[in-house]
Amino acid sequence: MMNSMAQTSSSTSAFRRKRLPLTAIIGFTIVGVYLVCALFAPWIAPYGEYQVVTDVPYGPWTQQNLLGTDQLGRDFLSRLIYGARNSIGIAFVTTSIAFLIGGFIGIMAATLRGWFDQVVGRFVDSVMSIPDLVFTLMLLAIFGSSVGNLILIIACLDSTRVFRISRAAALNVATLDFVEAAAVRGEGIFWKVRHEILPNILPILISEFAMRFCFVFLAIAALSFLGVGLQPPTAEWGSMVRDNSVLINSGDITPLIPAGAIAFLTIGVNFVADWLLSRTSGGANNA
Repeated sequence: MMNSMAQTSSSTSAFRRKRLPLTAIIGFTIVGVYLVCALFAPWIAPYGEYQVVTDVPYGPWTQQNLLGTDQLGRDFLSRLIYGARNSIGIAFVTTSIAFLIGGFIGIMAATLRGWFDQVVGRFVDSVMSIPDLVFTLMLLAIFGSSVGNLILIIACLDSTRVFRISRAAALNVATLDFVEAAAVRGEGIFWKVRHEILPNILPILISEFAMRFCFVFLAIAALSFLGVGLQPPTAEWGSMVRDNSVLINSGDITPLIPAGAIAFLTIGVNFVADWLLSRTSGGANNA
């Protein structure tokens, strides 16, 4: 009887551990809806991204144009849906490049240490001492505001933050006994990184990826609002707020819709990132 009760209690505890908290469910739901819009924008949007549907700028909300039209007579809802594809896609690519650069160099710095760690660390310190927005605006003014330049510039600047995080995480693992034992066995640096260090810090990097995605996503929206991010006629939520901001003076809330889309995506990703962090810290405590 006691064994049966103990098994029931342990199974209930396991179920509670596996059950997602409400914030994580909300976060995954929000992110899922945005991903569907981004992936299937051509089939969901009633009109094309650049299609002019009326000669009337800032048209009202109608059955044909559920959220009205923008300053050029393009369907606002369609632009909003395509904006999800452009904003999320570019932010994801940018964050991925930042993690490839910063994560690799950070892990190598923690593994090699010595002069390599010192040189790279001081270089990263000097780059991080300059405000990101100022540095980004300066580089975009020099190289131009193309999509490729925007991605590379933001990725390189954001990789400095990723470097710090990955180096700190890898440094904690690189000094452990099993890594030292691998070195004694004669294993190479890349073998240790691939089989010993990276698997142990991967949960931290995954959770941090979600957080950095938010910062990159907001940075792209801010730059587009200032007119130096994604350029017309590409649909982007930050530029949509700027281009239609005149409607706020007449009490029209249409420009606030892309701003709300930015806010909701940020909230959703943060909920998912918090859940991932709790899972990571919980796994570390159990270990």
